[in-house]
Amino acid sequence: MSERNNVKEEIIKVTTELIEENNGNVDRITARVIAAKANIGLGLINYHFGSKEKLISICVERIISEVISNFDPTKEYSTDRERLIASATHVFHFLFEHPAIAKISILSDLQNYTLKSNSVSTQLGFKNALKKETDSSKKANVSFILTAAMQVAFLGGGTMNDLLGYDFKKSTDRARYIEMLVTTILVDE
Repeated sequence: MSERNNVKEEIIKVTTELIEENNGNVDRITARVIAAKANIGLGLINYHFGSKEKLISICVERIISEVISNFDPTKEYSTDRERLIASATHVFHFLFEHPAIAKISILSDLQNYTLKSNSVSTQLGFKNALKKETDSSKKANVSFILTAAMQVAFLGGGTMNDLLGYDFKKSTDRARYIEMLVTTILVDE
């Protein structure tokens, strides 16, 4: 790896650590703090990433990608429904356990929705969870609907309790919501 790539990766590594140390509160993370911790000149952040915001987006994208890849797809489930519920519950819990990171990711995706966005990666993960019973022509739609409903529920937070009766501060209500959602989406499966 070239020295230029090493510097870039070090900046990403340090920024990711700072995001995690600050529980996703990126307002506490300045370019100056990143530069000091990475032991680099301040100008290298803009040189490599264009802005602190772009750097933060890249780091959040990596954090989310790691969460998605940490779901164990090798565990045996007897139905697509069970597999999808397990996968979606895993992701949904992450959103509420890391709300600042999740909000950055979702809002960034909504502003720049591409095939490389975290939302699309999540959809692909859910699509891959549908292995047996689900009609292949429906997999992409099911995955899209599930991801969108989870994101709206997360961003809606307390309002969802008033609207639907789910208190997302409770992991049991999050799991119950995902089960209801998947069951509703896969109604004819």
